[in-house]
Amino acid sequence: MNPLAKGFITTNLIAGPLLTMSSNHWVMAWCGLEISTLSIIPLIAQQHHPRAIEASTKYFLVQAAASSMVLFSTILNSWNMGQWSMTLMHNNIPCTLLTIALAMKLGLAPFHLWLPEVLQGSTTMTALLLTTWQKLAPLTLLMMTFQHLSTPILLLMGLTSALIGGWGGLNQTQLRKIMAFSSIAHLGWMIIIITMSPKLTLLTFYLYSTMTASMFLMMNCLKTSKMSTMMTSWTKTPSMNAMMMITLMSLGGLPPLTGFSPKLLILQELTKQHLPLTATLMALASLLSLFFYLRVSYYTTITLPPNSHNYTQQWRHKMYNVKPYLALASSLSTMLLPLLPMMSSTI
Repeated sequence: MNPLAKGFITTNLIAGPLLTMSSNHWVMAWCGLEISTLSIIPLIAQQHHPRAIEASTKYFLVQAAASSMVLFSTILNSWNMGQWSMTLMHNNIPCTLLTIALAMKLGLAPFHLWLPEVLQGSTTMTALLLTTWQKLAPLTLLMMTFQHLSTPILLLMGLTSALIGGWGGLNQTQLRKIMAFSSIAHLGWMIIIITMSPKLTLLTFYLYSTMTASMFLMMNCLKTSKMSTMMTSWTKTPSMNAMMMITLMSLGGLPPLTGFSPKLLILQELTKQHLPLTATLMALASLLSLFFYLRVSYYTTITLPPNSHNYTQQWRHKMYNVKPYLALASSLSTMLLPLLPMMSSTI
């Protein structure tokens, strides 16, 4: 890609969510969503093969439909209220349409089918952007309007996303698809608590982004994209392979790792709000995600590879330029549980 074009795309990619987060007018927020969408499409399609073009086309169609629904809901709201402020939404129809549109943008169930296919067709670093940075603007809009959204709809979407994110990842062999279903499951945990404790949703998103970024950076460094290449990744850098396994356990929510803290706080808050059945179902749904995390870890550490390969010999050592931010991301994604009392006191 032309460096000038790449710099322009990167600038717009950063500016789009920032414009949405800093605006109080629905049209400006919609413009930020559009800038963010249009800037990521060239990055998805830059590989020049049919799967990348298909992924970029699917992403464009879904995001364009969701953006048009956002604009339609805001026009209905301004027609009823006589203003374009984001803090005043009292009609049920615009609120429901906005919830559906933002769920489509985030990839929440039952509007999740585009996310695994788009991540599979993009590169590892583009998939990292799609699962972390691109979620920031729609999640911000949900947090700014959470007082007017329907709590039963969000509870149903959150529980469904956690279940589908766990079930969908059970039979996958591609790591990017596994991370896509992991994203769907974690978004379910964020959405189910957003009307009760938006700060806890924000904390969960931060920790999820840290763990996901650590996982994708290690995948990019080890050049692994599927289960069969994970089998011999330990011969490249054993310490990074062990850290990848620990990061997967942190994503699954096992103590004493970082990923345990947001799930514990969410279950505690659901119990305080007299929703013990929902908390129990969410805890059981997390076991499905934990199963395929354990499956990836099993393939990484124990299982020997088959005799024939269609890829480069993995046991030939290569020198990789490991960046310092990978060590920082790995540390943050596994060692933040001692800060749980401070996190809970700030919520």
